[in-house]
Amino acid sequence: MSAQDMAALEQTGLVGIEVDARPLEDRAELGLITRLRAADLRAFEELVTHFERPVYSLCFRLLGDAEEARDAAQETFLKVYKGMGKFRAESGLKTWIYRIAVNQAMNQQRWWRRRHRDETVSLDLSRGESEATLANRLPSLTASPEQEAIKRERERSLMRALGQIKQEYRVALVLREIEELSYEEIAETLAISIGTVKSRIARGREELRRRVKDLI
Repeated sequence: MSAQDMAALEQTGLVGIEVDARPLEDRAELGLITRLRAADLRAFEELVTHFERPVYSLCFRLLGDAEEARDAAQETFLKVYKGMGKFRAESGLKTWIYRIAVNQAMNQQRWWRRRHRDETVSLDLSRGESEATLANRLPSLTASPEQEAIKRERERSLMRALGQIKQEYRVALVLREIEELSYEEIAETLAISIGTVKSRIARGREELRRRVKDLI
């Protein structure tokens, strides 16, 4: 993998540090949580509307299958609805929901592995609320059809490699490099220490480099 490729991935992790930092959003979230605990169905609809796309996107990136991602997202919101009474707001609502989504996706993935299904990662899924895909964020080589085809193949190979690295590293990388969560948010989402988060990301990046070292 070229230095440009890794820089493109690493740069995606620099902006996701503002969750739970703005008082107005905090108050709005606390109000939503209060309504959810009161079994306000309209509040739950608002929550699904706000988180449906990012939760589905996260599940898709972890599972690589649209149907399985939809199932995982649906199960995630079902568990959110049933578990809201136990939510103590010790972490942000987003990280709590992401934790449920990651666990659900990983449970489904283990089910897949027992049946020898292959893992893939899509290039066409947009980054959270943005319309830009991860592929679009990688460096553009040229506008010529031949070199554009080469570029797209490199991107596919890069994402296939991401889908093949160790599960715990892939989850950390997806949350950091694609979902743009801060180290603190990832630690809360995965219920691990910040040191472990940094270690998994560093090892994941190194494993990714080894798998794509011939992609130039």
